[in-house]
Amino acid sequence: MSVKRGMTLYSAPTPNGFKVAVFLEELKSVYDFDYEVRPVNVAKGEQKDPWFIAINPNGRIPAIVDHNRNDFVVFETAAILIYLQQHYDTENKFGWDPKENPDKYSEMLQWIFFAHGGVGPMQGQLNHFRNAASEVVPYALNRYLNEVKRLYSVLDIRLNQDRDYLAGPGRGMYSIADMNVLPWLRIREYSGLDNLDEWPNVKRWCENTLSRDAWEVAGNVGRVGDTASLYSVG
Repeated sequence: MSVKRGMTLYSAPTPNGFKVAVFLEELKSVYDFDYEVRPVNVAKGEQKDPWFIAINPNGRIPAIVDHNRNDFVVFETAAILIYLQQHYDTENKFGWDPKENPDKYSEMLQWIFFAHGGVGPMQGQLNHFRNAASEVVPYALNRYLNEVKRLYSVLDIRLNQDRDYLAGPGRGMYSIADMNVLPWLRIREYSGLDNLDEWPNVKRWCENTLSRDAWEVAGNVGRVGDTASLYSVG
């Protein structure tokens, strides 16, 4: 199936933006697939402008418009990943078919929602109180730092079960479950976590997975103007 510039990604260089960008790049590397990027200047609050609210009423990036499917709009990062895997990962290289492999699909969803409801919100709040709050709130800093560390420990327990990836049989398979959480670990220094030595299995997972070509490209998607230095990644 030929797909050329059939999808628009509205995004910025943030952990949630990285998640969708990396999956689009992975799809691009395997299938005849391409997309275009419309950077959203979150530094100036462009995500709250009426034109973007018409795409995502929640005023958050990322969002996609799928021109191949009657300009169908998808927002919320995990929902976008699941949508893309359903419609464009036709060989299930980055996930599982819910009818053919319901248990593996469920396992993938469990780790996606673990990150969506846990790692993302907790580390996001930690970043806010460390880097954006108008005053130092020790209770908030300690609460969110400890919770992020606990969640990293959960990932470490999972990966310590002779696994390379979060979901799938045996050592697991690289999937959107991994893509949905790794961007938060990638920007851990913004959260005051200089290294991953406390979580050796997570460290191994990051080193092995973040070396993929798609991650290098995804780290620069939507990086323009006022957002050029936002969440810089190596």
